[in-house]
Amino acid sequence: MYDINKVRQDFPILGRTIYGKYPLVYLDNGATTQKPRMVVEAMVDEYYNVNANVHRGVHFLSQQSTELHEQSREAVRRFIGARSTSEIVFTRGTTESINLVASTFASAFMGEGDEVIVSTMEHHSNIVPWQLQQRDHGIRLRVIPMSDDGELCLDQYERLFSGRTRLVSVAHVSNVLGTVNPISDVIRIAHGHGVPVLVDGAQSAPHIPIDVTALDCDFFAFSGHKMYGPTGVGVLYGKEEWLDRLPPYMGGGEMIDRVSFEKTTFNALPYKFEAGTPDYVATTGLAKAIEYVSSLGMENIAAHEQELTRYAMSRLGEIEGMHVFGPADHHDAVISFLVSRPGGEGYIHHLDMGTLLDRMGIAIRTGHHCAEPLMHRLGIEGTCRASFGLYNTHEEVDALASAIERVMPMF
Repeated sequence: MYDINKVRQDFPILGRTIYGKYPLVYLDNGATTQKPRMVVEAMVDEYYNVNANVHRGVHFLSQQSTELHEQSREAVRRFIGARSTSEIVFTRGTTESINLVASTFASAFMGEGDEVIVSTMEHHSNIVPWQLQQRDHGIRLRVIPMSDDGELCLDQYERLFSGRTRLVSVAHVSNVLGTVNPISDVIRIAHGHGVPVLVDGAQSAPHIPIDVTALDCDFFAFSGHKMYGPTGVGVLYGKEEWLDRLPPYMGGGEMIDRVSFEKTTFNALPYKFEAGTPDYVATTGLAKAIEYVSSLGMENIAAHEQELTRYAMSRLGEIEGMHVFGPADHHDAVISFLVSRPGGEGYIHHLDMGTLLDRMGIAIRTGHHCAEPLMHRLGIEGTCRASFGLYNTHEEVDALASAIERVMPMF
């Protein structure tokens, strides 16, 4: 296990004081993570010393910038266990990655009445893109139901398949419940029906080791900013045979082979999907973030966060009126909760709780967490969400619990 105190020194923001009084307790990692020095310093160095557009330049800086950009692609390939860098497409994040697949897959392989299977616990980014295809192509969404304790109903999932099922698109880990879905089973069942699978890995890639080849998923999407890298950069992994068959997502420079007013031919993978100038400095930052977490060991990070989650579940469970949403098992790095008002007349509103915790230096997320259909399933408007990262500590969990206990008498 790594030295947590040494790790925290790599993140200057964790030393901040909030409102001039309280040490920052940052528990909003599910929204975005803080950045270690080496990520920021690598990006600053590239802007100051290497900055030039990639791929087409013959001059020294362009060649050097291109080399860094493509080294970053190789770093991603190794990190997620892809077979080839041709299977690694840089995007602006998980949202764009899912939209890319939804748009191109529906255009190429779906027509009116064809179906995509999603789940009750999806983020809006894995619902709305498919609804746009529903509007444009007349496709249908089929939804995997969820048990009361926050786990997918796999028996009912299998019954959703029909002769019109074209794709399954499911979150690896719920951003609300912390549920770690049995993604290998989801993929196995879908492949048994000859149906490809897109995995939303936004909440899994930062927390557990990922091997897309072993998973045998057809597509996998994740974001840099949720795994200690910069905002505005993400990844779409796709099996080469699928990416070859999909049409381009956007048109412009870089994604072309030859252009005339009569006809355009397209570039090889992965560049067919990377129109325009990429954020080549952000890809360097992403590679540095991968280097950072890899140096700590993803297995060590997973063990630390899972133990911290267990401790937090236990510690929060000691608070009278505490209600935690999600499964007791298969629960990782995210805890969504509400607290009953003293006297038991409903819950303390999540926004009120989050606002008062903030005044004590504790940063959590409140609201529906871009998962309104899941909130409807749970019969609530929103929750408080504490989400953990590799730098969080038992003392911070204790601070959260103590602050909740201070807030409760105010209601």
